[in-house]
Amino acid sequence: MPVLPLDELQLTETEPKTGKLRTLPALHPEMKADRSFVLYKPPPKVRDPALVEEFLERAKFIADDLNWLLALPHDKFWCQVIFDETLQKCLDSYLCHAPRKFDASFDFPPEVNDMQKCLHQSVFLTFLRMSTHKESKEYFITPSVFGEILYNNFLFDIPKILDLCALFGKGNGTLLQKMIENIFTQQSSYFSDLNETVPTVLQVFNNILQECGLQCHGASATPQKLEERVKVTPSAMPLQALKDIVLYLCDTCTTLWAFLDVFPLACQTFQKHDFCSRLASFYELAIPELESAIKRRTYEDKSLLADLWRRLSHSRKKVVEIFHILINQICLQPILESSYENIQPFIEEFLQIFTSVLQERRFLCDYDELFPVADDVSLLQQASSALDDTRTAYILQAVESAWEGVERRKTQVVKSPPPPMVSDGASAMVENAAKDSEGLDDAYNLEYDCAGAAAAPTAKVSGVELDSLISQVKDLLPDLGEGFILACLEEHSYRVEQVINNILEDRLVPSLDKLERTMPRQVKTEPTPLVTSRYNIFQDDEFDIFSRDSVDMSRVQKGKRKDKDTTKSLLNDKRLIAEQKERYSQYGVIVEEVPEQEGEAQFYRVDYEDEYDDTYDGNQVGANDADSDDELISRRPFTIPQVLRPKGQEEEEEEEEEVEEPEKETTKQDHFVQDPAVLRERAEARRMTYLARKGYKHDNTSAVVGNAKGHGQSRDTVQDRRKKEANKGARANHNRRVMADRKRNKGMIPS
Repeated sequence: MPVLPLDELQLTETEPKTGKLRTLPALHPEMKADRSFVLYKPPPKVRDPALVEEFLERAKFIADDLNWLLALPHDKFWCQVIFDETLQKCLDSYLCHAPRKFDASFDFPPEVNDMQKCLHQSVFLTFLRMSTHKESKEYFITPSVFGEILYNNFLFDIPKILDLCALFGKGNGTLLQKMIENIFTQQSSYFSDLNETVPTVLQVFNNILQECGLQCHGASATPQKLEERVKVTPSAMPLQALKDIVLYLCDTCTTLWAFLDVFPLACQTFQKHDFCSRLASFYELAIPELESAIKRRTYEDKSLLADLWRRLSHSRKKVVEIFHILINQICLQPILESSYENIQPFIEEFLQIFTSVLQERRFLCDYDELFPVADDVSLLQQASSALDDTRTAYILQAVESAWEGVERRKTQVVKSPPPPMVSDGASAMVENAAKDSEGLDDAYNLEYDCAGAAAAPTAKVSGVELDSLISQVKDLLPDLGEGFILACLEEHSYRVEQVINNILEDRLVPSLDKLERTMPRQVKTEPTPLVTSRYNIFQDDEFDIFSRDSVDMSRVQKGKRKDKDTTKSLLNDKRLIAEQKERYSQYGVIVEEVPEQEGEAQFYRVDYEDEYDDTYDGNQVGANDADSDDELISRRPFTIPQVLRPKGQEEEEEEEEEVEEPEKETTKQDHFVQDPAVLRERAEARRMTYLARKGYKHDNTSAVVGNAKGHGQSRDTVQDRRKKEANKGARANHNRRVMADRKRNKGMIPS
């Protein structure tokens, strides 16, 4: 007889009330046992005996119920899972409120820890059985029906899967990966649900940016409304609000990393929404602001500061690892697994992703420190000979330029080997649960080594830079002395974050632990000579006795000067006139012939060679010019200005001028500017000649004026006035009357 699947199996049982036999499907609500599951509550944070007892009692009820459920046969188990709502609420409450591995570890009693481990194991085994459609050859469910059962009854959804990865991913990666792959394989609708969930994850990042008063530059960024209140920055927000943001960010990043690490097939769905570039943009905007807000605050509770810093460092590392998982699954892994002909699309995708994040300099530095980009580019070069070297060189150059603005060095990170996978996931979870907190601390230590751009360089620093590092630590821990902080910085290679972390957690080396916390800084005073340290108004001038051996004492004046300059003293000072006399006397010396020195003529005759072009030597240059030689030789002789002449010489020269006046009359004068009256007479003569040639008669305007009024006018005056009246339009009005009469006579103007 063939074995039927559970969804087709029919069971025959006796009805309790009538005693008759009846046939029911194996998956029927009446097959469910009447049992009520209680909700889960996390362990108490305070060591109150009543709260501890309450937790132990509640956890024991849940563990016993889950163990009873796991002991049920195949058909009873699925009936209880499908039709019992209290079971689903109990499991959901555990996924929501169970402590994560990145939460702060509390000092619980041993019985609380043991009970939590037991309950943790029972919940994991329950979900493991719920995700298995075939337990054996006899007990199984049809795969298509199994997918419908999971999807329609909400036994699994994307939020539950994310919580499962966050809670059980460490130590149970293999089993959890098989669980989730089986769920997505049997029900493809979960991929569409995941595609609709990715925008919600991106909205989480946008909400964090909005709470921090930042604006996302991604595709989902929306303009800010006018009436919307501006968010405060992380540095100015209340302490509780900052704590909530850091916890929210840590929970989101860790959960997302755990899901992609367990189920890497989801990377393709994430990248459909351009997840890589938007994740890098969020990192560049939010992480530096949150780091600055934590470092600049001074808290009374130093343990809270250390907890926030650890969570933020943990989140930073997880964001970088999420980006690496996406790059590895989308680009690098397909290149290694595909043939040479099919790798070009994956190479192009790799280049496009890194080109889109080149402006995120802080993110590039942190990513390149954990996962060197040069190694990925080298892999592409080995896989394809047709790789665009220009684009790869541009990406590598951008990464190097991002490191140039960072004060820390690029370090080689030694990656720890992955934990060994065991067959029994639940037992491995139980064994490794006690080591979660220790492993988390080790991870935090690694994160401090990769603290980001705010870390200080390892080289020895001094001066203003050293004072800045000391002030950073002192602003956060004002009770410490500068001498103690300086010793800690020297011990930790001037890394501020490492110093703060070790001081808060009391992890200082014995040599530093013995020092006094309030030790002041010893100021090294170097003897400075007075001469080299002296600066005043006489520095490096003629009166500086420190820079020169002798000083001109004649230029040193004590008190008011006696010979104060007056107008009379200035006029009596003839030094300038004496200097000008000597200068002008040189102009009166005219040498007609320059005597030749002995040997010069022979020198010129020997060295001179007539090799130039003598084509135009025969032309008489200037022979036909109109200029006469008189103009060249009749220049005015040089005369000394009257101011510079001696008294006797002035009178003699005046007499000579009087004697020479008749001679000057006979000489030809050179009229440089002609007489304007002569020019006007010449112009009038030319005008009259022109008018006579044209036939115009001279108009004697003087006759028109006539005598004064009342004395009578002559005949000529009367005739001239009549002619002027008749012909006045010939000039002033441009013959308008004559031309008008001519047009009227020819019929051009109607009368």
